Amino acid sequence: MEQSSTGSLFDSTNLVIFLWKKKTPIIIATVVAIVASVIFSSDYFIPPRFKSSVIMFPTTNSSISKSLLSENSFEKENILQFGEEEQVEQMLQILNSDEIRERIIEKYDLMGHYRIDKNGKYPLTELNKMFEENISFNRTEYLSVRIDVMDEDPNLAADIANEISALLDTVKTRMQHDRALQALAIVQKEYLDFTKYLTAREDTLNKLRNLGVLDYDSQVERLSEAYGKALLTNNQKAVKEIDEKLAILAQYGGVYTSITQDMEHDREALSRLKTKFEESRVDATDKIPHKFVVNLAKPSEKKSYPVRWLIVLVSTLATFLLSVVTVIIIENIQRIRSRFE
Repeated sequence: MEQSSTGSLFDSTNLVIFLWKKKTPIIIATVVAIVASVIFSSDYFIPPRFKSSVIMFPTTNSSISKSLLSENSFEKENILQFGEEEQVEQMLQILNSDEIRERIIEKYDLMGHYRIDKNGKYPLTELNKMFEENISFNRTEYLSVRIDVMDEDPNLAADIANEISALLDTVKTRMQHDRALQALAIVQKEYLDFTKYLTAREDTLNKLRNLGVLDYDSQVERLSEAYGKALLTNNQKAVKEIDEKLAILAQYGGVYTSITQDMEHDREALSRLKTKFEESRVDATDKIPHKFVVNLAKPSEKKSYPVRWLIVLVSTLATFLLSVVTVIIIENIQRIRSRFE
């Protein structure tokens, strides 16, 4: 056993002694790594980037009319209530949309700002990669959404973050208005058609009134009484006039009664349609913010990347370990060679 331990490639019990003997190359390599990492982590080699953030909560309201105009307590939405997980996911989906990405790229000329060659092989792929590396959207533990923008220009980072926050309202409002306009067109057509229908019914009633049909039930009752009196007094002229009036009532009374009974329901239906039309018009034309902004982005005074001390620490530790492994490998190779010589 003693011979086996002595003949092993490397005796771990003597590691400290071995490293102390080989301290010179290890120290030199470590010092070189420290100096190199300090130099190459400087602003000259790695441009500093600054981070700006916007924190916001989504709202629950999806319809302005339901939030402000609805009289139904079951449908009424609280305009001041914060959104829940579903609204957070919707907000993240919109923030990651191509529409917002393309507007930001176009407005701030990110192709040129990121120094991407437009005539390169895959300029759009590279641009999207840089966009994702520098701009991110994340959900926080409090069901809010944070927009983070990293850029070499702290003012530009803040401007982009705030612009994305503003575009959220623009894009969501546009999406809802597109649908609301279609709904408005349908409701408006129904409302106008029903209004024309009621106008035609009113015209019919007016014509019947001109013929003398005013209130079928009461008129029949009064004319019947008058007819009886005329017969008793043998007033043939009155009998004839009453017969003519009763004939008109007999011909048009049913129509008049039917129309007047339906008109009550029709007016209620028209009132409901008018309310729906007004709600649809509000949803299609007006707009309201879809978020509560907690913090707007401001230009950062301190860089967020690179973290120089971390780069120096990691480089130093990595070089130290690599140099230790290297001297151990070299020592073992030398021992193997000495055995065969």
